[in-house]
Amino acid sequence: MPELPEVETVKRTLSQLVVGKTIGNVTVHLRRIIQRPEEPLEFSMMLQGETIRSVERRGKFLRFLMDNYTMVSHLRMEGRYGVYDSKDPLETHTHVVFHFTDGSELRYKDVRQFGTMHLFPLGQELEEQPLKKLGLEPLDDAFTLDAFKSKLAGRSTKIKPLLLNQEYIVGLGNIYVDESLFLAGIHPEREAGSLSRQELASLYEAILSTLNDAVAAGGSSVKSYVNGQGEIGLFQHQLKVYGHKGEPCPVCGAHIEKSVVAGRGTHVCPNCQPLKKQRSRKA
Repeated sequence: MPELPEVETVKRTLSQLVVGKTIGNVTVHLRRIIQRPEEPLEFSMMLQGETIRSVERRGKFLRFLMDNYTMVSHLRMEGRYGVYDSKDPLETHTHVVFHFTDGSELRYKDVRQFGTMHLFPLGQELEEQPLKKLGLEPLDDAFTLDAFKSKLAGRSTKIKPLLLNQEYIVGLGNIYVDESLFLAGIHPEREAGSLSRQELASLYEAILSTLNDAVAAGGSSVKSYVNGQGEIGLFQHQLKVYGHKGEPCPVCGAHIEKSVVAGRGTHVCPNCQPLKKQRSRKA
């Protein structure tokens, strides 16, 4: 599933490719992708004549801001956007096509068919689901150390599932949580409330470092991710623990272990990330 760095990369790519283009029509080949409004025909009619003014990101969601509406799009596991000429043949698993007045098209493909699109009056999208309850943005100025500490303070939840919870911090998925916890030297099963002030500061810096490095590398193409121009990300070549079960830790040489935490495959170095005896406390 695309995480924050991948969605940020798609956002930046689409900003170059579709901003300023006007929608002439929309063709929906798979109606369940359209979550709001309920009828795909209404979705298409509402977007006719709308010009894309900017492409933004909120967590793992893309926001297409237009004259009167905002389209909120979630790629889920394998959704992807691409810009084509209208004469290009339609590829398999293309479910939604935005036909622009200049003869180009924005096409949404999704092999797993889990992606979603919601259409809201401009500005209303932040007040309703699926964006309403999202937490702190790690790449936003509001993501300060104090704000981060306040989200974790006193929580008895294990640190990994808490970081995966989008109501606390948005955009972090399995890959970047594992990498951030490794960089901070924190075991994923530690209780959030047991982390010391120094450990919280280290984790805060690790999250920022990991995400910024991943965005700079265009994200991680661990499975099928590509950006809006069909290019793969390169951060997978910098991953320290994720996907490296049984391999030596790049820091200490111990074998990286894989287990399941909160239902997710989890990679740790048992030496660099010891599971300490813990006593919950406020950060």
